[in-house]
Amino acid sequence: MSVKSIRECEGKALLKRWLPEVSNKTFGLECAGCLVTPEVLEPAKGGITWDSLLEKNPWLKTQKLVAKPDQMIGGRGKAGLLAVNKTFDEVKAWILERMCKETTVAGITGQLTHFLIEPFVPHEQTEEFYVCMQSHRYKDEIFFYHEGGVDVGDVDSKASKLAIPTGLEVSADMIRSELLEQVPADKQKSLALFIKALYTVYKDLHFAYLEINPVVMLPNNKIVPLDLVAKIDETAHFLCAQKWGELDWPSPFGRAAYAEEALIRDLDGKTGASLKLTILNEKGRVWTMVAGGGASVVYSDTVADYGFGLELANYGEYSGAPTTEETFTYAKTILSLMCRFKHPEGKFLIIGGGIANFTDVAATFTGLIKALDMFADQIKENNIQIWCRRAGPNYLEGLRKLKIASDRLGLGIKVYGPETHITAIIPMALGLQETLPEPDLSGGPAPPPVRELIKVTGKKQPKPQKAPPKDEKHTIVTATPETRSVVYGMQNRAVQGMLDFDYMCKRKKPSVAAMVFPFGGNHYVKFYWGTEEILMPVYTTTKEACQKHPEVITFINFASFRSVYETTMDAMEYPQIKTVAIIAEGVPEQQTRLLVKASEIKEIGMIGPATVGGIKPGCLRIGNTGGMLDNVVMSRLYRPGSVAYVSKSGGMSNELNNMIARNSNSVYEGVAIGGDRYPGSRFIDHLLRYQDDPGAKILLLLGEVGGTDEYDVIKAVKSGRIDKPVIAWCVGTCASVFATEVQFGHAGAQARGTSETAMAKNAAMKEAGMIVPDSFDKLPETISQTYASLVESGDIVEEPEGETPQVPMDYTWAKKLGMVRKPANFISSISDDRGEELKYGGVEISEVFNRKIGIGGVLSLLWFRRQLPSECCKFIEMILQVTADHGPAVSGAHNTIVTARAGKDLVSALCSGLLTIGPRFGGALDDAAKMFSKARDSGVSPKDFVDQSKRNNVLIMGVGHRIKSLANPDQRVEIIKYYAKKNFK
Repeated sequence: MSVKSIRECEGKALLKRWLPEVSNKTFGLECAGCLVTPEVLEPAKGGITWDSLLEKNPWLKTQKLVAKPDQMIGGRGKAGLLAVNKTFDEVKAWILERMCKETTVAGITGQLTHFLIEPFVPHEQTEEFYVCMQSHRYKDEIFFYHEGGVDVGDVDSKASKLAIPTGLEVSADMIRSELLEQVPADKQKSLALFIKALYTVYKDLHFAYLEINPVVMLPNNKIVPLDLVAKIDETAHFLCAQKWGELDWPSPFGRAAYAEEALIRDLDGKTGASLKLTILNEKGRVWTMVAGGGASVVYSDTVADYGFGLELANYGEYSGAPTTEETFTYAKTILSLMCRFKHPEGKFLIIGGGIANFTDVAATFTGLIKALDMFADQIKENNIQIWCRRAGPNYLEGLRKLKIASDRLGLGIKVYGPETHITAIIPMALGLQETLPEPDLSGGPAPPPVRELIKVTGKKQPKPQKAPPKDEKHTIVTATPETRSVVYGMQNRAVQGMLDFDYMCKRKKPSVAAMVFPFGGNHYVKFYWGTEEILMPVYTTTKEACQKHPEVITFINFASFRSVYETTMDAMEYPQIKTVAIIAEGVPEQQTRLLVKASEIKEIGMIGPATVGGIKPGCLRIGNTGGMLDNVVMSRLYRPGSVAYVSKSGGMSNELNNMIARNSNSVYEGVAIGGDRYPGSRFIDHLLRYQDDPGAKILLLLGEVGGTDEYDVIKAVKSGRIDKPVIAWCVGTCASVFATEVQFGHAGAQARGTSETAMAKNAAMKEAGMIVPDSFDKLPETISQTYASLVESGDIVEEPEGETPQVPMDYTWAKKLGMVRKPANFISSISDDRGEELKYGGVEISEVFNRKIGIGGVLSLLWFRRQLPSECCKFIEMILQVTADHGPAVSGAHNTIVTARAGKDLVSALCSGLLTIGPRFGGALDDAAKMFSKARDSGVSPKDFVDQSKRNNVLIMGVGHRIKSLANPDQRVEIIKYYAKKNFK
């Protein structure tokens, strides 16, 4: 998730801290108020109490006060949730009367748990104004109205607006002339300066929305924000953490906060995987455990579309290759919630997901099975039916394990693979469709679909390809079999996947010309081209890679969210680069918008951020798009079909590949633009390109709730610019059945108005003449029907399927699947992990801990293959303790030891060590002194010094040891010597 709401007290605290700094202390807040929580009801527990509040905020007893709930509730004044001009005792009584009580506001019922108390500001109605700031793809926008308060009305239509293009600043004069015309002249200057300072804070702290209604300007020109609503771009945490401090990120009013949600949120913060859980209805019958952000929405949609929306108990996802233990924790959390309340008609657990790119399904299912073992009796007691549909790497082994566990535990789990489409199990589970036979899990992975050619009577005249408008240019360059790329980052697995795809497509040259990795110097990395080994050059800069490979036009950026902005901006400086793909998730929206602006100025196509990439069968595969090779084969992505699609979800793109291959002659091209609010390229950019490409016969759009990009496509269809059949569906229809706002898996999957809802967009697309199914579950048959009609009309001419190409499987993956075996090159005689327990020198690991033999004892078992006396073990530990700081940088000593242990003579051993002494060894002292003194003399702060060095890929030299002597002995030597003389003869 990207944009999140914060509490009013936190928003005001940020203004109190930063407004004075950006305005040279001209503006600020004297008091941001204080927050009252349910802790005041239990003072004995030592949390916040009324006494501690008074001690910390003495103004509570000396001023008149305002109290209100601080839970992102709109219309508090009209709902009677505002106490104004009260004493502390009156405010305290007012809060206690409502604390933890249920109330209904605008049709949403929830508990009031957090209240803000702040000083009352006496003022006249004429002194109230309205200010709002919000961000869009190409601009920030400031709304201002000369009246404020609860009765301000429809500010969208009434307010003056000032658009500030991305990357530009705003002046007080611009604000004054564009926004403040109806403000008294004597107040305009001060108000303009305040709004300018407010906008500076808005940008510096990465706000995405900030509304103050009213902001009061008193007779002395003092400006005080009274009511505030704010949203912040959470992905900017790595930039703004120190400025923000600790932010709460509260749940919306009306949805209770569950300990289980906090558990998963905490787990999510500690892992590279994505783990999300929102409890919608703890007594609901239908629970989901879905892998993938896009897939999680699709499953929820389908449940709702079949009439079970009010029974949907949760929304969430587990994806990004979670570990076995993480999956176990996630699964047992779901199961514990399911078993909390019985339902007379039983419950359903839907385990599903799109076809994974790299997550080992069998590994995650090991954690799932562990949870099923724990809850087996409760599952049967609660009459829980479990249905599973999963695909991706090692999915067959995962389904086998799950089926064996089901039979062993008597759970009756139904399992399906990619031979069914993603949501096919839902109507079967709910008893709305006949149950399909389960697949045979004893064979291999699902093969490519075999389709009979559609019989066509007579020769049909195909519809002529419409010529594109003159002078129209597509920024995304359509890939060809000659397109070459540079990959930023040591993504060996992704590069090997791209090369395997190239080889399968019979490309003459690999699509990857080089890699860029700023650390480690120029070198080569070995890859496979079919069965042959090739060397791929790796450069430290994109500049050198582009200079050495002028044929490269595509830049695939695997840099992290922390550095992807700088590396992409750098890549776009080279005129040969025509397309950029940004894989990283969590790129701050401000940075994305600057990237979008730069790419459009330079006419460079941009895919992402937060994209898995794209695929052009027969030409190019970006990154991990298409998943493992068996999925590429199953979906026939090695040769072009007739259907070109664009999707926000990367995980769903694999599912679309499978769905299209089973209902047509396969994919012509597919792109996942990324799920952020401001993707580098939009639906329309790709669909226009497909429209102008004679090879694309059917266009497919998979949109989602949030944003307005689908309306650009609607406009193009209505105007006739796009005249090819467009199959379209917008996911997120389930949002209409949720009582409170739910942030779906993607950052952009959140409606900012009725027109941005999935239902509104689906209706608009259908009204425009696009082919919109009744639900996502009907999408496969819609594709099949549309394809058949174009074959029958002669617009698509089918050809018999050729031979399926074969690509050698990597040994490591084949071994993991149990398909090959190989004698070991090395055999360990000191440790053994083949049995139930790991053994060191024949001693089981549990016994090692039971005996408490310590590190010295373990090393004695490994090095000497026996348990040494305690004084010997102590001696080993002492040596480790006094040499603990000797890391891998001590190259001379390390190499000398290794060479000597290899049996070489003394001179060879010394030479081995001496020849590896470099700047990281003893010589580092001089360079360290130069670097630190230069930074000190130039006035650079330590943090900036480190950041600049990192940015310029410069290693910071360290300081070596002082030289010891007999007159000044090293205490480490003395300690070891004393112990040895005392204990050993």
